[in-house]
Amino acid sequence: MENVDPNVNRARDTEENVKETISNVSQSAHKAVDKMTNMGYQATEALGEKGEQLMSAEAEMIENYREYIRNYPIRSVGIAVAAGFFLSRLLR
Repeated sequence: MENVDPNVNRARDTEENVKETISNVSQSAHKAVDKMTNMGYQATEALGEKGEQLMSAEAEMIENYREYIRNYPIRSVGIAVAAGFFLSRLLR
């Protein structure tokens, strides 16, 4: 009977150690997932801000082109014709 009790106690200790290890691993995994989720949100937010900046820059460029065309209509037509001519030569 004496040999059984130490084995049972060792088994219980091992069981407790395994449960504690599983709990630690689980907590670490949750922390890692939370950190990755937070990083994903930050990346999404940064990309959204950059997208807004690009759209603003695009609108500003379009307005600048419109103003140039209004101020220099003949020159603008000449540039368009020259660009079309060169593109047609390149694409042949």
